[in-house]
Amino acid sequence: MVALKIALFATCLGDQLFPDAVVATVRLLRSLGVDVDFPERQTCCAQPAFNAGHHDDARAIARHHLRVFEGYDHVVLPSGSCGAMLRSHYPHLFDADSADASAAHDLAARTYELTTFVTDVLGVEDVGADLRGVVVTYHDSCHALRFMGVAEAPRRLLRAAGAELVEAEGHDVCCGFGGLFAVKMPEISAAMARSKHAGIAATAARVLTSTDAGCLMQLAGTLRRAGDPIRVTHVAELLWEGVMRASRPAVV
Repeated sequence: MVALKIALFATCLGDQLFPDAVVATVRLLRSLGVDVDFPERQTCCAQPAFNAGHHDDARAIARHHLRVFEGYDHVVLPSGSCGAMLRSHYPHLFDADSADASAAHDLAARTYELTTFVTDVLGVEDVGADLRGVVVTYHDSCHALRFMGVAEAPRRLLRAAGAELVEAEGHDVCCGFGGLFAVKMPEISAAMARSKHAGIAATAARVLTSTDAGCLMQLAGTLRRAGDPIRVTHVAELLWEGVMRASRPAVV
């Protein structure tokens, strides 16, 4: 395998609320022979400012990251949402014929959500995880699915690990988080999350997983308030747990 120079973009939610998912991302990539670097000057991806209409502020943050991630072969995120900001929105923040626009298009082409990086760039579907006996349902986050095209990669990795994947009705329907949407319209946001509960519960899955921390946070709170015992965890954590399980010596 050709050595790749990889930058990890941890994201705000990963850094502040889902550090275990970020750690699992690094461990999973290193177990696959990838040398992962963490540029410490990284900040928010600028999505909140962009969604609020503060495009000058978003442009300044994007320009900062063009420098932070310069020189890396790929930028990998445990988030389809922030990945979508880099891939789909950064290039349109700048004048089409500017040097910044060219750099933004270059960064967009090098940016990958974790599971698609593993399957599409590394060409790996079996990460060495053992998830046999784990019944799991997967939530497609809006940004990962619609902007990044993330759908089959996480499912392939879970199935290759032996997990029993049960699709929930409405698995590709928005959970209601949407970043600022949940803050500006909390009643609608909460109602959207509650509407997904029946589909998730009907799967009888023991684990709900996704690529996006925001969706997981939204759904975990909703399910907890409803008294649903299903475990909610990031796909990176789930896969890494499977790797660790596979590495344990068999009990004779």
